[in-house]
Amino acid sequence: MAISGIDIYRDILPQTDCGDCGFPTCFAFATMVVSEQVPLSKCPHLSAEVVERYEKELKKQYAQKKWTKRDMAEDALVWAKERSASMDIPDLPGRIGGELIELNGQTALKLPYFNDHVIITPEAVTKPDGTALTRYEQVFIYNHMAQGGSAKPSGNWKGLVEFPNTVSKIKSMKSHVEAPLIEAFRGRVKDLLSAAKAIGGEDKTKAFTNADAAVLFHALPRVPVLLMFWDEEPADGFDAEAKLLFDETLTEHLDIESIMFLSERICELLFAHDEK
Repeated sequence: MAISGIDIYRDILPQTDCGDCGFPTCFAFATMVVSEQVPLSKCPHLSAEVVERYEKELKKQYAQKKWTKRDMAEDALVWAKERSASMDIPDLPGRIGGELIELNGQTALKLPYFNDHVIITPEAVTKPDGTALTRYEQVFIYNHMAQGGSAKPSGNWKGLVEFPNTVSKIKSMKSHVEAPLIEAFRGRVKDLLSAAKAIGGEDKTKAFTNADAAVLFHALPRVPVLLMFWDEEPADGFDAEAKLLFDETLTEHLDIESIMFLSERICELLFAHDEK
């Protein structure tokens, strides 16, 4: 049977997303090994024996034209479903929150998601009206289910850099989250607070007086996110600054890829509700 990107990610790679191979994540690298014939040896953390064994199989696969360009979103969804397949719906409220409901004769989980809910059944993750989430949002929810954590938020906040194995994501956080937030809301703190309120954010500026705006997002019941924003002060030579903070229990509930998805999703939602 042909080796898939999921096989390589699950069975071979270290899953640290270190970026040493030149790709942002282990999953992205695994996909490119299969679809674009990128040498497995580009991962410096694999032994020569492992590389030799699998590259022999991959060369046969390439020769037989069994490799094709893959839909990364679909591959990610298949993998996330596999990860969460052993999760029993009735056990989820005790771990990740939400409430059990009956839906079409089966038990489902109604899980708060920002200012709305998602419905989780053994077959799918949907919006309350039954329409599908985007594939990457489904991946995010499935990975949250599969992560296995049960800790409740402690109220101790940390920046991404303070969590283990996040070095490869610091640049992405700055370029894909912090910089766009600064560009969008520089000089527009009231607009930031208005957009945040539209997606369920709570204004916590009075509790964090060192920032010009502080907003608490309840992304998921046990995954709060705190956005801190400092507006520019041209007279003093200070540019605007934005930073996302996470509860210290975050990595019990989300893997690194899911943390980045959530951070970028907050940006997308804020921009969508920004009334310029």
